[in-house]
Amino acid sequence: MNTLLILLTMFFTPPAKSVYDFSFKTIDGKEVKLSKFKGKKILIVNTASKCGYTPQYEDLEKLQKQYGKNVVLIGFPAGNFGGQELATNTEIKEFCTGKYNVTFLLAEKSSVKGDDITPLFKYLTTAENPDFTGDINWNFEKFLINEKGQLVHRFRSKVKPLDEAITKNL
Repeated sequence: MNTLLILLTMFFTPPAKSVYDFSFKTIDGKEVKLSKFKGKKILIVNTASKCGYTPQYEDLEKLQKQYGKNVVLIGFPAGNFGGQELATNTEIKEFCTGKYNVTFLLAEKSSVKGDDITPLFKYLTTAENPDFTGDINWNFEKFLINEKGQLVHRFRSKVKPLDEAITKNL
């Protein structure tokens, strides 16, 4: 009977309706439910420490300081693109805080593409939005979530964090 219940749960779990159905572990290993941020906008960014776009950390921190009352910024370090992320969460945290003085939330190293994609990024890359769906192409793609937990905009890597395309929506 227990096996049947487990199988039914696995195959008939309703699809996520918003990012509030997900949680993540911080770079320090603490579990955070995204529902904690109901009523606020959320900007989710897949990051990497050894990428041509890594200097965007500086503008992400500026965005955090300027718009932090209105938006929660969360970086998700990932090594999916050419292994451009450091090996451990400790190394990533030291790099981000040491070189870029990052104060916004950082998740533990995650997979944002492929067979081992995290459930949150599986949702984000398939969720309807006015921009586009599909795989992440590179590091520093950005996902803007509204106050109701819905994906409302998606931006490719080349769109800088302080670009008006992002800030006008904050």
